[in-house]
Amino acid sequence: MCGISGVFSFNMIGDIHQIHLQSVSEAMQHRGPDAGKLFNEGKVGLAHRRLSIIDLSSAAHQPMTDISGRYTLVFNGEIFNFQALRQELEKAGISFQTQSDTEVLLYLYIQKKEKCLNLLQGFFAFAVYDNQEETLFVARDRMGIKPLLYYFDEDKFVFASEMNALLQFNLPKRIDFAALAQYFQLHYIPAPHTIYRNIYKLLPAHYAIVRKKDLKIQQYYQLPYTDNSNNKLSYEAAQQKLVALLEDAVKSRLIADVPLGAFLSGGIDSSVITAIAAKFHNNLKTFSVGYKDEPFFDETHYAKLVADKFKTDHTVFSLSNDDLFEAIFKLLGFFGEPFADSSAIPFFILSQRTKKQITVALSGDGADEIFAGYNKYKGEYGIRNVGIAEKAVQNLLPILEKLPQSRNSAFSNKIRQLVRFGQSSKLSAKERYWFLSSFMPESNVNKLFSSEVQQKIANSDYANRKAIILQDIEGQDFNEILRADCHLLLPNDMLHKVDSMSMANSLEVREPFMDYRVVDFAFSLPADYKIDKNRKKKILQDAFRAELPAALYHRPKHGFDVPLVKGFQTELRRFVNEMLNEEFITEQGVFNSLYIKQLKEKIVQGGSYEQNHVWAILVFQYWWKKNHMTLKESREEE
Repeated sequence: MCGISGVFSFNMIGDIHQIHLQSVSEAMQHRGPDAGKLFNEGKVGLAHRRLSIIDLSSAAHQPMTDISGRYTLVFNGEIFNFQALRQELEKAGISFQTQSDTEVLLYLYIQKKEKCLNLLQGFFAFAVYDNQEETLFVARDRMGIKPLLYYFDEDKFVFASEMNALLQFNLPKRIDFAALAQYFQLHYIPAPHTIYRNIYKLLPAHYAIVRKKDLKIQQYYQLPYTDNSNNKLSYEAAQQKLVALLEDAVKSRLIADVPLGAFLSGGIDSSVITAIAAKFHNNLKTFSVGYKDEPFFDETHYAKLVADKFKTDHTVFSLSNDDLFEAIFKLLGFFGEPFADSSAIPFFILSQRTKKQITVALSGDGADEIFAGYNKYKGEYGIRNVGIAEKAVQNLLPILEKLPQSRNSAFSNKIRQLVRFGQSSKLSAKERYWFLSSFMPESNVNKLFSSEVQQKIANSDYANRKAIILQDIEGQDFNEILRADCHLLLPNDMLHKVDSMSMANSLEVREPFMDYRVVDFAFSLPADYKIDKNRKKKILQDAFRAELPAALYHRPKHGFDVPLVKGFQTELRRFVNEMLNEEFITEQGVFNSLYIKQLKEKIVQGGSYEQNHVWAILVFQYWWKKNHMTLKESREEE
């Protein structure tokens, strides 16, 4: 697990950018505190920051060059089947100097070129320079666990693991207004775009080849697109196969030369991972966060049931609201573009405190998206299979909309869910997916912005980008919704949050549910193996029912909202006043100043507002100030 970066220049102007490589590397030191090296050869410069996990010797440091001197690799991630791949390469006559997966990847690429990607089990972003053909090859893992951002113009191709590092190349910083609009709807920016024009994220399951001012991008893997009508596995046989696949995925992810443990929330997903890991790892360390000031959300007693059953060495970090609010000012600087998933706050603290005991943690991320675990999936299923209960909600919608809606209590959370269900049931399948994916309705977006920014959004590529995201949703097979979330929500929000917040604390997180064999199997199953009117994540729950404590199957599932409203009134009030300062808003020119003024009055006076919407504005304002952004630069490019 590391940070990588590089520059491939096409002329003398591009060559100049190699002077930034050291500062680019230093900007990623948190990703790799154990070693940092540079490689410079003519047109190319590569940098690597190492977090040592497998083969801790200096011989395994990067950038790594093959024995011929032709190929040089920088690699971020882990290849979990590297030992089997190594044996095959040794049969082909290749001798290895280290015990690392890095060297295996280097020689596998030399032998197979881009075809090596289909042989890799793991997560990765890597680049290989071929000094004979003068080409640069870059690639990203199938599910988008590890990031890779790039900038390309007539002078150079530059890339890095993080935006903050990439910007050290002194790149132009001009706002992408379509991305801006999508950020305030989704609270993240969907790949391949970023908040900046001409800076892109390499899409998951894609590789790029750069050669003499030419950039070619190619997809090498896609989620299965079938209606599963030919699936012959019985439900019982499918459970058995799922258990076998997950056991292999977890077991392979226990390989490390440093201390390893697991996150344990007490939910089904993390409990399954813990149950399997405990079979193969003695005295497994597990870690949970609790919320002592928010008992409604504190579920550490479920985690303890699992820890006791599997005899793990369990640690609970009991967080106060003050802990959450204090962490905000530590973590915001790690986001190179606006990102407003507030669950990043407790995850940052969990990673920070876990790192003091281990260097690698297993997690249950990804199970909800491939096995239909979110409440919104239950709503979608209900809309597609309308019964008496669904019709009743639709008829009662005008009354429900007048009741309190929030995640802060069981009652108000249920009302919130019912209202969203009722509102979304009136939409087409495509528009319903977008509505349920968004925090801010599309019709309200323009109200937030100044007239100038409204016009820029109207003239942007927003509609086309949205259409591309929704292109495969037709209102037929339910698996299309899960597939869409694996393209949109999973890499751009969930996996991005885990990677950025864990690596901010030099902690590697491994997600067994994201093993592509598990994902492929999940999408080979009919939707009714995963969800019906009464249950979500059916097959996963049933496959491990005999293993896990019974109490886990009777717990309600609800998301955790950081109590930001309380913070806005107390510890974060100064932050709110600074970010929403009237003079600043006017000078900035991004927002409708009257809208922000009225919103600020509600915050100060304790009125009703959506806390996550305010959080998205505050995160954007922090990013704007940190990066010295102006609208003037965006005007100049037009």
